[in-house]
Amino acid sequence: MIATAAARGVTTGGAVPAGPARRPGGAVLLRRVLLPLLVIALLIAAWDVAIRVLAIPAYVIPAPAAVGQALVKERARLLENAVPTILESLGGFALGNLYPVAVAVRTLPIVAIAPIFVLMLGNSYAPKIAIAALITFFPTLVNMVEGLESADPQALELMHVLSASKTETFRYVRWPSSLPYLFSAMRIASTSSVLGALVAEWIGTNKGLGYLIVLTTYDFRTALLYAAMVVTSAIALAFFFLVSVLEWLLVRWER
Repeated sequence: MIATAAARGVTTGGAVPAGPARRPGGAVLLRRVLLPLLVIALLIAAWDVAIRVLAIPAYVIPAPAAVGQALVKERARLLENAVPTILESLGGFALGNLYPVAVAVRTLPIVAIAPIFVLMLGNSYAPKIAIAALITFFPTLVNMVEGLESADPQALELMHVLSASKTETFRYVRWPSSLPYLFSAMRIASTSSVLGALVAEWIGTNKGLGYLIVLTTYDFRTALLYAAMVVTSAIALAFFFLVSVLEWLLVRWER
C-alpha cells in the first residue's frame, strides 16, 4: 500500500518539480492548425501558378481546380474504394500494435512480400491487413522497448526501497514512462498502415484506393488519380489526428 501511494505520487507529479509553463491556447492553435493550413494553401497556389506559367499538360499534372472537380464528380467511386483501404489500414494498425511478427520477414522488401501474402491468404482483406501490420509493428516495438527502459532511475530506486512488486513497478513507473514513446510510434504507424494497405492493393485486387491509383495511372485520368491521392492523404491525417487526441486524453501529465 505504501509503495502504491508513493508510486502514484511519482507518476502524478506529487513531488516532481513543476514543468514548463503552458503555451497560450491561441499560440498552440496557430502552430498546430493555422500554420499547416496556410502552408497547404500556399502550396496549392504555387501548384496552380506553375501549371499556368509552364503550360503543363493536364494529362501530366492537372490543375488544382480539376482535382477538386474530380473529388466532387467521382465522390461515390472514391468513397467506395476508400472503405476497403480504411478497413485494411485499421486492421493492420491494430495487429501491428498488438501481435509480434517474425523479424526475419520484416527484413524483406514489402513489395516482394505482398504477392506471397496474396498467394497464401487469398484475395480478401487478409493479405492487405497482414502487410499493413508488418509495416506498423516494428516502429511500435522499438519505441515501446525504449520507453520501458526510460523509466526514471530514482523512481525505480524508490519502488525498490518500498519493496514494491514488479507489477506495481510496471504499473506506476515503467508503463507511464513508456506511454509517450508508444504514442509517438503509434502516430508513425497510423500513417504507415495506410501505405501498407495501398501497396497491398496494387497486387491482386479490384477495389481500394491503391487499385484506383494504379487504374487511373494507366488510363491517364490524372485528375481522378490526384483526387484518390488526396483522399488517401486525408485518411492518413485522420488516423494521425485520432492517435494524437487519444494521447492527449491518456497522457495527461505530458500536457
